Amino acid sequence: MDIQYIDAETRHAPLWWHTQGLSQTASGYGKRLTTSRQALYNGRWYRVYATCFSNAASCWIETKGQRLYLRG
Repeated sequence: MDIQYIDAETRHAPLWWHTQGLSQTASGYGKRLTTSRQALYNGRWYRVYATCFSNAASCWIETKGQRLYLRG
């Protein structure tokens, strides 16, 4: 599996439950957590997802069935 990293502009675009202070899981950990951010990639805004276990998270977008991880 080849991991691809991208540099992308992001914007704050919360969903309704983000504005209510709710989280997707009780623990805050998960494999595919929906974030309140969107990333611009190839002229289109994509929802940013996070995979979080322990104290660190990896943020990524999905396009055409492929995960692209955001740098830094």
